[in-house]
Amino acid sequence: MSKIAFLGLGVMGYPMAGHLAAAGHQVTVYNRSFSKAEAWCGTHGGAAARTPRAAVQGADFVMACVGNDDDLRAVTLGADGALAGMQAGALFVDHTTVSAAVTRALFAAAAEIGVGFVDAPVSGGQAGAQNGVLSIMCGGSEADFARAAPVMQAYGKTVRRIGESGAGQMTKMCNQIAIAGLVQGLSEALHFAQKAGLDGRAVVEVISGGAAGSWQMSNRFETMLDDQFDHGFAVDWMRKDLAICLAAANENGASLPVTALVDQFYKDVQKLGGGRWDTSSLLKRLQALG
Repeated sequence: MSKIAFLGLGVMGYPMAGHLAAAGHQVTVYNRSFSKAEAWCGTHGGAAARTPRAAVQGADFVMACVGNDDDLRAVTLGADGALAGMQAGALFVDHTTVSAAVTRALFAAAAEIGVGFVDAPVSGGQAGAQNGVLSIMCGGSEADFARAAPVMQAYGKTVRRIGESGAGQMTKMCNQIAIAGLVQGLSEALHFAQKAGLDGRAVVEVISGGAAGSWQMSNRFETMLDDQFDHGFAVDWMRKDLAICLAAANENGASLPVTALVDQFYKDVQKLGGGRWDTSSLLKRLQALG
């Protein structure tokens, strides 16, 4: 078993760190709100630290799952950041969805002090984190991935290296691009069914078994039909992710017309007051249009 620091105890990080503790690792946690770190320790044991640097002292692995590029920089860089306290030979694993640019910059900063760095964004949502069945897409050296993979399996069902540093983040962008189109399509189908006077549940029961079936359909149609959106992955976070996708597309020349359109649809949802609603709330936008 390893000595591990986990930075960030949000809806994803909290259960992920818990799986590491349950697997027998020695876990020290850090969260911007120290009371949450204390609460985690009350449930899972381990220790709580007041700074990232304190949390990573003597750690073999440092896992992070925070909010965005700036949050990641805040926990890694500076006098109280993780890189200031990590020992040579340790490995930093970042589960945050961030830009490939910040990933590559931190990879280089870590290499300067003899620390490995794997970008490992996740998919599967809060339920996936709680049940330990996340899909984890990784970028970094083969050797660093080989070291990190057994640890990540505590909360990952699918753990795969895609390529060198940044490849994990680029793959997560593909994931979000695909989800954006799928959720819009599902929303339009359910909206059409409602307008046509059809039983939405009966419709989904039939079409989900065919070519239209998807994770989004199986896991979101009931709450969409029940007008329940106070759960899941928030619209605000999805817009953050889609902004990263669109910026990367501008750099590599990819054409993402549907993604850009759905991003604007999510902007409309935010205007409806749905910034914290689940991404499936695209249906609400269509209903608001009449």
